[in-house]
Amino acid sequence: MDLQLTGKTALVTGATAGIGLEIARRLAAEGADVAICGRNRAKLESAAKETGARGILADPATAEGAQALIAALPGIDILVNNLGIYESKRFEDIGDDDWRRFFEINVLSGARLARAYFPGMLARDWGRIIFIASESGLMVPPDMIHYGMTKTAQLAISRGLAGLTKGTRVTVNTVLPGTTRSEGIVDFLKSVADDPAAPIEEIERAFFARDRATSLIQRMIEPEEIASLVAYVASPLSSATNGAALRVDGGIVPTIA
Repeated sequence: MDLQLTGKTALVTGATAGIGLEIARRLAAEGADVAICGRNRAKLESAAKETGARGILADPATAEGAQALIAALPGIDILVNNLGIYESKRFEDIGDDDWRRFFEINVLSGARLARAYFPGMLARDWGRIIFIASESGLMVPPDMIHYGMTKTAQLAISRGLAGLTKGTRVTVNTVLPGTTRSEGIVDFLKSVADDPAAPIEEIERAFFARDRATSLIQRMIEPEEIASLVAYVASPLSSATNGAALRVDGGIVPTIA
């Protein structure tokens, strides 16, 4: 299927590994002119070479980094806000600095870029803004409340922005992955495992049986599976999909949401 992305310009944040890397790779393979950003020069250059994307050394999790990124890339057709962090932590141990850090990285980074690029999309009467949230925005894990808060916030921003696109060819949507195989997932699984020294396959099975029991696929989602949906949502073919929260979570959310 031709997703009609040739000639479209795209920015993918958090794209030096994991989901973001695969999204950048897929958009580039579909013909889009892709830019990625990062704060680690070596990782950024490696990811840019691997995906064929343009690498911009900037961190949109800071106001200064976002300004530098926007200055280097003043206009785009597609914005994929994928930058984010996660961790498992008891609620009583989540300090004020943790709340601020998660909000700054997971929420403000995307809000800053959307604020910069959204008006141009409306003026050109075409654009795509996609927030990569999580099923945790709907089913907040008790051990990741600060993370879940940021994902719910992304849903609110996305839906609110979509309401401002009425009558245009600009769309704003959120994609909600489930637990996805990524660079840091092994460390995360070990941090919540009863036996961190057990084989990783055993830890993964136990995690899904205990912590993600509602998952229908009972396995990690592969980054490529997320990227396939994002590429479609970014394309002109998805023109009737707007203001949506699109779940690619392996069926982990048991209700229609």
